[in-house]
Amino acid sequence: MNLWASVQVALIALRVNAMRSALAMLGVIIGVASVIVLVSISEGTKAAVEAQISRFGTNLLIVRPGSSIFGGRRGGAGSATPMNDSDALAIRDEISGVSGVSGEVSTGASVIAGNVNWPTRIQGVNAEFFDVRDWILDEGRLFDEDEDSASRRLAVVGQTIVAEVFDGASPVGQTLRVGGVPFEVIGTVEGKGQTSFGSDQDDIVFAPLSTVRSRLGASRTPTVRGAVSTIYVDVGPGERIDNVILDIQDLLRLRRGIEPGADDDFSVASLAEFIRARNETESQLGLLLAVGAAIVLLVGGIGIMNIMLVSVTERTREIGLRLAIGARPGDIRNQFLIESVILCLIGGVIGLGVGISGTLIYAEVGQLEIAVNPLIILLAIGASVLVGIFFGLYPAHRASKLNPIEALRFE
Repeated sequence: MNLWASVQVALIALRVNAMRSALAMLGVIIGVASVIVLVSISEGTKAAVEAQISRFGTNLLIVRPGSSIFGGRRGGAGSATPMNDSDALAIRDEISGVSGVSGEVSTGASVIAGNVNWPTRIQGVNAEFFDVRDWILDEGRLFDEDEDSASRRLAVVGQTIVAEVFDGASPVGQTLRVGGVPFEVIGTVEGKGQTSFGSDQDDIVFAPLSTVRSRLGASRTPTVRGAVSTIYVDVGPGERIDNVILDIQDLLRLRRGIEPGADDDFSVASLAEFIRARNETESQLGLLLAVGAAIVLLVGGIGIMNIMLVSVTERTREIGLRLAIGARPGDIRNQFLIESVILCLIGGVIGLGVGISGTLIYAEVGQLEIAVNPLIILLAIGASVLVGIFFGLYPAHRASKLNPIEALRFE
């Protein structure tokens, strides 16, 4: 019997027992669908995180005060003595491998232009901040170091401010009142969208750090002159981030008078470390997904094998008749093996449709990005075929070994 004839006979046999065939395919359908949904969501989340990281830059280091201990009680993160302008200058001047450094202070305030009043975040930064954090100029210009040192009332605004406060018109040259203080808008930056936490990065006003500190009172403290809440450090291309982190830690321990063996009262966070931790988590998640999918497909394969064994028993007389009129054992084996493969292949295709539909529904309801990888689709269908071959081999072999005379006598 040729291959096409075997496929036709297999489809007829499956159609005759449609309900039983559907129940047999259920495990394969669930297995393939679960793989498609989980992997697509995982890939979508991975892509969103990578896009977010690309906005920050993989060579970015973030230096912040750590926790403090007073009277036996530990304060929260950021409660230790703040960093200051001289710390940022020391990192820029004394640490090799650093291509840019900027301090930051921030505060919330309402900005007013014309009849529009809009609450937003005001971020005071040094002139190098835009290169360090990879903010790209869209229109106008950025302020420079001299204007920062002179506490000029200048502002560079994000795209949300352009849309909401200036109704999409060019704000360059306009006056923006920030907390009652007039600022001249000298430029806009390109949009970056939302963070992975859902906050709008473009709803922001940048101004010289010294201006925000002196005019708006951000991060002013009587104990630290020139305090900053965060220092951003851009590590140059090709430099070893781990070595730069160690050098910064040694420098800050010396500047902050931390005794040998004592804990740091600051933190130096690396996005590269975040990426490494994320990759390890994704590897573990991928392993769990693979194990879960294998278990579901294993259960589905056992169901397929049981159904095929029942089919062999029910069709024993048919098998005996075919053997008696000249069919070879190999023909019988191939016939039942093809039926098993077709059963799993149909289940895999249905599971593929269910999985893609479930992924799209989940993305629509949860407002999440998803990514359906064609390679995963091919692997899922291939796994279905392999399940059909593996679990159909024993029933097919058993059918091919039947004695024609005994099979014809079977009731």
